Amino acid sequence: MTPGSSGAARLPEGWAWGKLADILIGPTSNGRSVRSDDNGFPVLRLTALKDDGVDCSKYKLGDWTAEEAAPYLIRPGDFLVSRASGSLNLVGRGALVTSVMDPVAYPDTMIRIPTSPDHVEPRFLAHLWNSQAVRRQIERSARTGTGINKLSQSAIQEVDLPIPPIAEQRRIADALDERLARLNQIEVRMGAAQHRLKSLREEVLTAAFRTAEDSIGPLRDVLQEPLSNGKSVPTSDGGDGFPVLRLTALTASIVDLSQCKHGEWSAQDAEPFVVREGDFLVCRGNGSLPLVGRGALVPEVHEPVAYPDTMIRIRADSERVLPRYLHYVWASPSARKQIERGARTGTGIYKVNQKLLDEIQLPFPSLDVQHEIVDDIDRTLNHVGACATGVSEALVRAAFLRHALLAEAFAGRLVPQDPDDEPAEDLLKRIRAAREAAEAERKATRRAVAQAKRKSQAKPKVPVSPPPTPTTDTPVPKGEQVTLPLEYTA
Repeated sequence: MTPGSSGAARLPEGWAWGKLADILIGPTSNGRSVRSDDNGFPVLRLTALKDDGVDCSKYKLGDWTAEEAAPYLIRPGDFLVSRASGSLNLVGRGALVTSVMDPVAYPDTMIRIPTSPDHVEPRFLAHLWNSQAVRRQIERSARTGTGINKLSQSAIQEVDLPIPPIAEQRRIADALDERLARLNQIEVRMGAAQHRLKSLREEVLTAAFRTAEDSIGPLRDVLQEPLSNGKSVPTSDGGDGFPVLRLTALTASIVDLSQCKHGEWSAQDAEPFVVREGDFLVCRGNGSLPLVGRGALVPEVHEPVAYPDTMIRIRADSERVLPRYLHYVWASPSARKQIERGARTGTGIYKVNQKLLDEIQLPFPSLDVQHEIVDDIDRTLNHVGACATGVSEALVRAAFLRHALLAEAFAGRLVPQDPDDEPAEDLLKRIRAAREAAEAERKATRRAVAQAKRKSQAKPKVPVSPPPTPTTDTPVPKGEQVTLPLEYTA
């Protein structure tokens, strides 16, 4: 709900719309970029911004002194916002500083939002900033370049906010703290359950292949064709080119053949890269180490589609390897460890190549044994998968409940209104007056400092004596001049 929307007129009595700029007590400010230095002063990492506040233990040591870091020190009540992220849903993420044990500064990847607790309840602002109404505005304002989404100070200040009276802000914050604390506990337990299920899956795969350890050999020994990278092709503007898979097609189970774009190439050019049922496709590069080298099996193909240069195709010998067996053995902890050990990184991207994959050591027993292993894994993982689905659905419901709770709170329906509360319009006027007074004080301080600096730099005047009185009455010859000292200015 934002100004101009159908719900804007339904703000409760005493509330008012305002922009973030309207509740600031001073100018927003970026942090400072500093190089790492093991002996330097602490500066927060971007990962310090958490859903439940700023984690002050997430920092590095920067190449600056305590004196240089002083203007950027954080304190309880500060609200910090991320300036940039490769993920759109993370740019503009905000978190409240609740406590600071040891001095630490904030970096240039964050913006500090200065408000006064006399005018804005910090917990209220933190909850409001995480609402969907604010999130949508932030994502619309973000600008992207070279794959990085960025948010400017001016864009942040233009975010529209529903402002209740300060007393109601505190009541809303108390109510949300109580309800969200219970919801957080549920999400923590569901997250722990997900972790246990993932560990159980890994244990199932490890145990399944333990009986086949005497048949371990390199992947290249069971290939029908050599490994091959796909081809990079630009997207066809007209949407009439030959289909090529997107990297998002590699799901945890199979290749989603519907995840494709139309490439600017002909069917003849694409023919060497067309996939068929039973092919196994592997991710060549990713910014996350656990995702690089991830593989998925190509299901039945109804319409021709090619694979891109972001993938490597494994086409195994069907007389040596069952496709489902390859899918499971590739997901085993043993294969995963070899991939992550061999992955190379550059500019923040982890990559695997054909040589690495060729050398991966995997167990390849007889087809009969492979059938038995696949059947055992299917039976066990069906139960694990059912549990995992239930946990995932619970987390989705929890996220929906969180959004609904925040929406109710900022529509004025979570706590009762009090007609004796100071109206938000009056509150905004007080904030504006306090901001103007603070700005006037800052200007006066700057003028005083500048004046003191000018005085300290001014050179003292040295008195100059007049020229000596002539000691003779000898007249000056006609036509001659008397030359006075250059420093004489009387």
